[in-house]
Amino acid sequence: MLAKLHRAGELTAVWVPDAAHEAMRDLVRARTTAMRVLGKARQHLQGFLLRHGRIYPGKKGWTVAYRRWLTTVRFDHPAQQIVFQDYVDAVTDAEIRVERLTGQIADLLPSWSLAPVVEAVQAMRGVAFIVAVTVVAEVGDFQRFHNPRQLMAYLGLTPSEHSSGATVRRGGITKAGSGLARRALIEGAWSYRMQARVSRKLHDRIEGLPKAVRDIAWKGQLRMCQRYRHLVAAGKAKVVVTTAIAREMVGFIWAIARAVTPPHVVPAGTQG
Repeated sequence: MLAKLHRAGELTAVWVPDAAHEAMRDLVRARTTAMRVLGKARQHLQGFLLRHGRIYPGKKGWTVAYRRWLTTVRFDHPAQQIVFQDYVDAVTDAEIRVERLTGQIADLLPSWSLAPVVEAVQAMRGVAFIVAVTVVAEVGDFQRFHNPRQLMAYLGLTPSEHSSGATVRRGGITKAGSGLARRALIEGAWSYRMQARVSRKLHDRIEGLPKAVRDIAWKGQLRMCQRYRHLVAAGKAKVVVTTAIAREMVGFIWAIARAVTPPHVVPAGTQG
């Protein structure tokens, strides 16, 4: 049956990642897990402070000023002081773990076959190092997607459809594929709410990249900043607007990845 389907062209090729790609993807996912642990540790500490009426007077937490304020917090009962210090230590340990895993990703990146793609897609606004390596690790070989719509569908950023006869109903995004890559893209899409510009950090990222890559990224930034303002002015909810921008980001990331990866270079084989 498989031979007949293959002869009829009914089978879809599946990209099989090699051992090096799976190892890098595991490392990226381990950092994501560490970030969740860090978020929980911070929530536990802030919840404990809130229960006991210790309110930070500043506007933003986890800054240098906030950490300095934590050193001044005192409790009357020794047990509460012990609990407080334990929560602080848990946050510190989690932050060290995240920094260690981030450093290990950076150290191993040059030996990865998809390192040029990671560097190139950072030309996009909202796609810094972690977002870039996360998306590339989850997607893998961009050459297997013949058009950006296939990649959008692969990442679950296309609208769902419930149709019957001539009636077509569109719903929310399908949320298929990697939720990790999808969340990273949506977080990066928030940066397009500001006007188009090349910041100092973005300038440093694109300085050594080919002109073709920089042109694609700038074209994408102009389009998506304008589209963000247009959708907001039309009354769309910001979460809907951000998801729409993330979907368009995928198209420009696809174009950049295809531009820096020769068609004949495939990181791993295919399997029917």
